[in-house]
Amino acid sequence: MVAPVVSSVSPNQGSASGGTTVTVSGTGFTGATAVRFGSKNATSFTVNSSTQITAVSPSGTGTVNVTVTTSQGTSTQQIPFTYVSTSVPSLTGLSPTQGPASGGTTVTLTGTNLTGATAVRFDGVAATSFTVNSSTQITAVTPAHAAGAAAVTVTTSGGTSNALTFTYLAVPSVNGLSPNQGPVAGGTTVTLTGSDFTGATAVRFDGVAATSFTVNSSTQITAVTPAHAAGAAAVTVTTPGGTSNPDNPSAYFFYAALPALTALAPAAGPATGGTTVTLTGNDLLGATAVRFDGIAATSYTVDSATQITAVSPAHAAGAAAVTVTTPGGTSNPLNYSYLSAPTLSSLSPAQGPTHAGTLITLTGSNLTTTTDVRFGSTPASFTVVSPTQITAVAPAGAAGPVAVTATTPAGTSNTLTYTRTDAPAI
Repeated sequence: MVAPVVSSVSPNQGSASGGTTVTVSGTGFTGATAVRFGSKNATSFTVNSSTQITAVSPSGTGTVNVTVTTSQGTSTQQIPFTYVSTSVPSLTGLSPTQGPASGGTTVTLTGTNLTGATAVRFDGVAATSFTVNSSTQITAVTPAHAAGAAAVTVTTSGGTSNALTFTYLAVPSVNGLSPNQGPVAGGTTVTLTGSDFTGATAVRFDGVAATSFTVNSSTQITAVTPAHAAGAAAVTVTTPGGTSNPDNPSAYFFYAALPALTALAPAAGPATGGTTVTLTGNDLLGATAVRFDGIAATSYTVDSATQITAVSPAHAAGAAAVTVTTPGGTSNPLNYSYLSAPTLSSLSPAQGPTHAGTLITLTGSNLTTTTDVRFGSTPASFTVVSPTQITAVAPAGAAGPVAVTATTPAGTSNTLTYTRTDAPAI
């Protein structure tokens, strides 16, 4: 058996205050009883194998020889270790001071005595990587870490620096939108609810930035929708902690196309309201209102994307603009005519034979849209001459009085009496 042989040490220098972990390489290390730096024993050492020992340097000055002692003797090789009077590093700033819990943020550490840094740690966890740019600056990449504060330190041969705080942020989460639909033109104010919204830097609808947004609290943001094609849009929030999950089904905003009206049937009815009107058009699903000149329909039913059935409200006689409102906006207007009920003031002549054929002039008002003239229950052929006059051919009937009426989409008039008389007997 021969004495141990020391061939190298790494590193070959360290702080004068000691504490440097040194790897000693050579042969014959099994059963080592001492590792010395000059005349001083190592603070501690571990025999890793017959060819390697890990030792912690004691305090010292200058350059000393590193030796290993076993039962076979002490190494005699001249393997120097140099004590360096290095100041303890000091940190004065971090930029940025926060980032996602997933890590990966490039952080610039500023301070003094950073040359020769051997470690950058975040709460004791080694930085993913780091670069010593100068004696006053290090660039480090954050490791993953639970959300919360982490103490950042730099270690050199001079020791370990003071700690500065880097805050790890949780990824934001969006779990609700109100409302969750609006027009393709944008402009809808939407309240986003969720968590970890503080410091939000962006709100996006399918990747398109919100027109504007306000962070109300860590759990609420108010955003204005940008324009977007009809359909679903994933809503995301970005903070220094990352970007929320775009696939969360609770975080979709639905853009609705602007509704369009093409026809009304019937297109007229009485001023008293109550007419059932069929509205046809496109993109009518989700209708929230049907209005006649701004007055809400008495009731309405969305039959399909192309049809709504509505009951007209009361309205003064004249034209009324009919519109449909959905989350996509308000449609183009179509005209619906409110009509005054017809009235009859006179018949001429007011009597005639029992046989058909007598031409009767009916005088009154609101007769333009007359659809029916009756003598009792018997319809008569007629011609609308003007808003105030109709000519009708009296049908055959039994002798005696009969009620005459005129009907329009606005209703049926009052009655006037026409009297049939028998022809004189010969």
